[in-house]
Amino acid sequence: MSGKAKRTGSNSVKAILDIGKTHIKLLFVKDGAEQASFSCKNAPIAGMYPQADVASIWAWLAETFRSYPHTASVTDLVFTTHGATAALINTDIADKANALALPLLDYEFTGVDACTAAYQHVRPDFEQTLSPELPAGLNLGKQLFWLQQTYPEKFNAATHIVMYPQYWAWRFGGELASEVTSLGCHTDMWVPKSADYSSLVSQQNWRHLMPTMRNAWDCLGQVSAGVAEETGLPVDCNIYAGVHDSNASFLRYLKSSQTGEGAFTVISTGTWTILMQGNGDVSALAGHQDTLANVDVKGNPVCCARFMGGREYESICTQLGGNISMTVEHSDVQQAIHEQWLVTPDFSAGNGPYGGMTPSLCCPEAPKAPQAIATLYCALMIDQRLNDLSATGPIFIEGAFLKNPILCQIVAQLRPEQPVYLSADNTGTVMGAAALIDFEQTDALSFPLNPCKASEFAQLSQYKSAWYNEINKNQS
Repeated sequence: MSGKAKRTGSNSVKAILDIGKTHIKLLFVKDGAEQASFSCKNAPIAGMYPQADVASIWAWLAETFRSYPHTASVTDLVFTTHGATAALINTDIADKANALALPLLDYEFTGVDACTAAYQHVRPDFEQTLSPELPAGLNLGKQLFWLQQTYPEKFNAATHIVMYPQYWAWRFGGELASEVTSLGCHTDMWVPKSADYSSLVSQQNWRHLMPTMRNAWDCLGQVSAGVAEETGLPVDCNIYAGVHDSNASFLRYLKSSQTGEGAFTVISTGTWTILMQGNGDVSALAGHQDTLANVDVKGNPVCCARFMGGREYESICTQLGGNISMTVEHSDVQQAIHEQWLVTPDFSAGNGPYGGMTPSLCCPEAPKAPQAIATLYCALMIDQRLNDLSATGPIFIEGAFLKNPILCQIVAQLRPEQPVYLSADNTGTVMGAAALIDFEQTDALSFPLNPCKASEFAQLSQYKSAWYNEINKNQS
């Protein structure tokens, strides 16, 4: 087990790498405050199948570290990434850049569905894993099953299966590790109640490929000499096991007195909108589509409901002739409500509470403000997901939708019995990941929250009824 290098000084900086589905961010934090932020687009590339562009990600990271003037002062490095991604690596190959036995498969690749019938024979029940059946490669177990069936020789060359955050920790010099938040993210591979691998892992003979379990806050070692030379990072920079991105957002609330003693819900928004319920009841999850239990950094199951909020918002804006950069105005939202201009699911290729439905566009082909219609859609979807969780107690909104205050205010209007709070920063994932560095030494986390005043749109309840009527029509 690797020890933690100790370096003190007023200039020490923490680096947080956040790999999301559509964007990559590298942030530098000092004394609990963001010092600098760099980002780039993230998109899969073609190949044997759509795959993560690992080489380009590495090149961008190396260049960004080299160009940042305070890289030599970085004492700690933490990784947080999207879920449903793992690396099949061969540690017999010395050059880590070339050690992938197979490229990292993009979880939106629908070709994985070719194995669905065969996979059903080995897939564990929801009652065991609290992981729902999802489309394409969103169940990591299904991805690995497809790879094993399709490329058996290359699959068998792998010495380890490594979750995505821990893959990057290893690339930078850390020990190989497994970690529960990525394993517990609708993989079909983890049993939250017993904190062990599922029957799928044993049946497919993967258990010996899984590295030792470590805590998200464990130090896995320090930056290797080769990486230090390439990036400018110091060789005594500590590397941590890291965490699934939505769990990083949730982590801050686990140690916060601001949530109270009862149930609460954190809404992490980005490409995905993921609702995570603290102190919820996992026994009620199976009755709703795309509800599941993720697993927090301490291994406890967390009731979750999801939809692709950022993706659907962009898709709606584009289909109606707009784009996501258009500002949402109060008057445009009120007009959409008054005219009952609405759209219904699904804009995400099978995800969310109405995944697989054919969308309806009950509005002009090119309305003046498509972003207003997309805003109402996402607010109603959040409201539905809260209902699916039987959510009570305070609601905390994190991430990309903070840039759309009217959307958050509509959520507050739709949930009059629940107080809604907005994170005062838009880096909840990053600051949550940063909290791993001194996790065991920190008794409580405090961070600024702003109360969200409910909007007062006229006829919102009638608009909501019209939206559900249209959905019911499409379902019948």
